[in-house]
Amino acid sequence: MQKLILSSFLLLAINFSALSQTQGSAYTAVGKGVATTFVTDYHSLGINSSALGWGTGFEDKHFTLGMTEFSMGIYSDSLNSDRLASLYKTIRQEAFGKTTGADSWQQQAQNAGDYLRTGISIDATYNWLGFAYQNEKLGGIAFNVQERYSWYSKLSADVSGITFQGKLADYFDQLTVVYGTDTTVIANNGVTNEDTLAHVVSGRLAVPFSLSDITNGTDIKFSWNRYYNLGYGRKLFGDSTFALYGGIAGRYIQSTAMFNFVSDNSGLSLNSSISPNFDIDYGSVATTNVSDYKKKGKSIPTAIGNGYGVDLSVSARLFNKVKIGLAVNNIGSITYKRNVYSVRDTLVGEIRVDGLDNDNITKTVKELLQDGGLLNLVGEEKVTIQNNANIRLGASIDFGKKLSVGVDFVAPFNRDNPGGIENAVYAIGGDFRPLKWIQLSAGYYGGGIYKHNIPVGINFILGKGTYEFGISSRDALAFFTKGSNSVSTAFGVMRVRF
Repeated sequence: MQKLILSSFLLLAINFSALSQTQGSAYTAVGKGVATTFVTDYHSLGINSSALGWGTGFEDKHFTLGMTEFSMGIYSDSLNSDRLASLYKTIRQEAFGKTTGADSWQQQAQNAGDYLRTGISIDATYNWLGFAYQNEKLGGIAFNVQERYSWYSKLSADVSGITFQGKLADYFDQLTVVYGTDTTVIANNGVTNEDTLAHVVSGRLAVPFSLSDITNGTDIKFSWNRYYNLGYGRKLFGDSTFALYGGIAGRYIQSTAMFNFVSDNSGLSLNSSISPNFDIDYGSVATTNVSDYKKKGKSIPTAIGNGYGVDLSVSARLFNKVKIGLAVNNIGSITYKRNVYSVRDTLVGEIRVDGLDNDNITKTVKELLQDGGLLNLVGEEKVTIQNNANIRLGASIDFGKKLSVGVDFVAPFNRDNPGGIENAVYAIGGDFRPLKWIQLSAGYYGGGIYKHNIPVGINFILGKGTYEFGISSRDALAFFTKGSNSVSTAFGVMRVRF
């Protein structure tokens, strides 16, 4: 069930994907890299709620409705787009049940080197439903339901080897082999035949190392949340020369998964809470954990944490041409009370898990938490995690009705939490409308975990703004050079105004 739900969600995002850490599911903003002073209606939730007071931008249209908007992508500053596309293919095949079979031991080791020892970020957003009403006197009110999946991983050499190869990893110098009732311990020298390897039940190390030593340099952050957003924005005062707008938004958060593991020279720490739909067998430690929870959701994974977030924003318009926006978003926290675990630093002398059977790194968390795996877990009653809040500043200028150009700066408040951006992101971009019904977007952004990205997009606006659909990408370089560090697109098909 976990594989079906998770892989299906990722599959949808893969086909219509883009990194969404600063633009959310607003595919119209992904193509230019800037969002603070460009988004309106429900797209402004989580970005700049004061923009709800600006109106829809289309005369006599006050309502905006949207569904089926995706954004997702994979980024690594050490892997090229070919290797990242290969990871896409692996997840896609698994979602359709068309796996090509387990990779060889040698190939798994190569995958571990390519993927897990390199920092990889996966970020996916899906907009279930969005609605907004905007009126000059009332202001604007908006609501949407949004799903967000966020992953970052960078593993030490030993952890990546154990994750992919499990009990057969090079870390172990001995293998325990069982034939019926006969148990034998043999050397793990890399030349054992396939028949013997099939009967290995565990890998052993005669002189074990501590978990903190093995995992040093490992950082894994994973979250899967559902947001129910509601926001309001309006003009506070002003005229066509200068007008000031204010906005406020809030959200109820349901969390499906949270995993935050960090191991460095200061030690190691773990906060974990995963839905039962992920089918993780915690073993005997679950029997003494007061937060143990086994009830699965039938159609969507069971929520294991609940919380809230608050957005505050202000913006100004000068001469109806210049916009300036400032927003603080997602202040709040999530409390987890189900399947909550921390970790104990112990000696690692034996592993019983099999390791991953392909290069789908999204299974890493299950492999680490599973009974007989690498981590020695400690059950906890609950844990509260602060949201990945951010502050953003943006400005733009309209050169008539055909061209708009703007800049954005987004910085994290708590970069260490799952789902947060690593460092400040800066961007410049804009829109060009050669015809009334077509909008072309382009820009540049860097900072965060990124090097140099060139976003592009195209949006079709029909019926004087009544219908809208488009597609965009966070990095156009992926289409023209193999040296690109990302694979991404964003897509929206059902946006209407009336």
